[in-house]
Amino acid sequence: MIRIDQIWLAVEPVDMRSGIDRLLARVVEVFGASQPYHAYLFANRRGTRLKVLVCDGFGVWLAVRRLHQGSMHWPRPGDMCMELTAEQAQALVIGLSWQRLGQFDTISIL
Repeated sequence: MIRIDQIWLAVEPVDMRSGIDRLLARVVEVFGASQPYHAYLFANRRGTRLKVLVCDGFGVWLAVRRLHQGSMHWPRPGDMCMELTAEQAQALVIGLSWQRLGQFDTISIL
């Protein structure tokens, strides 16, 4: 099993022909360094494909996800990166809107 402690989203789209070396260079450019057990998510411009890069201390994992219908809800470019919760990452991968997950408001009036 691949251990993942934190999930980071690279907001700018990348060329999906990029392999491990190019994506690792992008991680260093955007995040400063590749941390062990951190997952870095990248998407194409249309939001239909996603690549996940994970360094585990022994090597580098690269996984690819392609949606057959629709597209992933990707943030607008502006921020270079953002951290996601596990729930947000799961929603993103299946194409659901994930931006509001984890932001629960207190109910004070019945």
